[in-house]
Order: sequence, then C-alpha cells, then structure tokens
Amino acid sequence: MSKTSIAATRIALFAHLPQALAAAVLGLFIVLGVGFVPVEAVHNAAHDTRHGFAFPCH
Repeated sequence: MSKTSIAATRIALFAHLPQALAAAVLGLFIVLGVGFVPVEAVHNAAHDTRHGFAFPCH
C-alpha cells in the first residue's frame, strides 16, 4: 500500500469519526437514557425496542 493510499484512508476515517460518535451517543441515550425515565409511554417504547434488539433490561 502506498503512502498516498494510507493517507487517504486515514482522512476518510477521520472525516466520518464525528458522525459515528454522534450516532453512538444518540444510540446510547435512546437505549439507556430514555429507557429508564418514569414516563410510561416513553419507557414502554424504549423497552420494546430494547427487547427487539435482544438487549437485556431486566
């Protein structure tokens, strides 16, 4: 692999890093944050979603 190809790969990786981190934070907030709120409708929606993805919640 040439140095130019390696540099282009690194640039592409760092260009997508902010979007990947934002998606991860949003996903964690939805699964963990919203899932434990006391509001029944929001909690039940997150609860069903967690079960849909086989995420243990109880």
